[in-house]
Amino acid sequence: MPGDEASSLAPPTPPTPLARAEQFIWLTARVLEQRRFAFHFLGDDPDAVDTALGSYLNADGGYGHALDPDLRGPLSQPLHTAHALRVLDSLGRCAGQRIERLCRHLTRVSTADGALPVLLPAPRGYPGAPYHPLYDDPPAELLTTGPVVGVLHRNRIWHAWLFRATDFCWDRVETLRRADPYEIQSAVAFLDGAPDRPRAVAAADRLGRLVREQRLVVLDPRRRREYPPYPGHAPGEQLFPHDIARRPESLARGWFTDEELGRSLDFLAAAQQPDGGWPVRRLAWAPGSSLERRPIATLEALLTLRAYGRPLAGDPREAANRPEPGRPR
Repeated sequence: MPGDEASSLAPPTPPTPLARAEQFIWLTARVLEQRRFAFHFLGDDPDAVDTALGSYLNADGGYGHALDPDLRGPLSQPLHTAHALRVLDSLGRCAGQRIERLCRHLTRVSTADGALPVLLPAPRGYPGAPYHPLYDDPPAELLTTGPVVGVLHRNRIWHAWLFRATDFCWDRVETLRRADPYEIQSAVAFLDGAPDRPRAVAAADRLGRLVREQRLVVLDPRRRREYPPYPGHAPGEQLFPHDIARRPESLARGWFTDEELGRSLDFLAAAQQPDGGWPVRRLAWAPGSSLERRPIATLEALLTLRAYGRPLAGDPREAANRPEPGRPR
């Protein structure tokens, strides 16, 4: 039968989460995400990742060309910078003249208070996600400044730009009263790299209480309908403990009990789709952006599961090497 012949020609479904994700990456991902996957999970050379990232680098020292899929076009934007720094940090290559040039670029594009807006105005418009509105005089935001400052501090970078940007982050983090969940995510990225550790611990303790009081994170995925979506977010666009405490060493890990984090990681592992990739919960505003973001989400899911010792390759020895989850403060 023709149908039987077609089914016999179909490739078999890979047996493990990692193998299914690998197939998805090769089928759908940009070169950068392919190289990142090969580096993190196949032991390939970091030079290949560095080369792929370099294709997004502009002459002004910033990054563009839709490195963050939400912003299209060639222009350097702060969201692209944050994305590039996360990649360089994962390679252990957040240093040198490239970072010096990047900090000079950040100095030029910062607002009057020395921090970064989400989106810089451009002489001509390029497509971008509707949840990142364009302003003629955009305000500084923790959403972009926090992750950039946190990564630079974690890598012991010292540049004049960091002084005012760090002060901006401290002021925003320590005065937050009503926050978007993504702003909390950025605050954690800052605090995890901030050099003043006692101050960071105190700020994280306060934010953790705020997150629970305002129900900004879904603590039990089985009861997610009881958590109303944040204003302006798409239906189902909710954050979970694993989205905030992406690594066991994060200060946000202490916000959640072992049971809460375990349920969150179970939910993350079960979210892998039949094609091997993980879904994107935010608004799908353009086909290209959605296609490019899913491999990024897949890489982040794999890295988070591995950081917490969840088995990916079907080898029971993986679980034996699982790190201790730690106790909440």
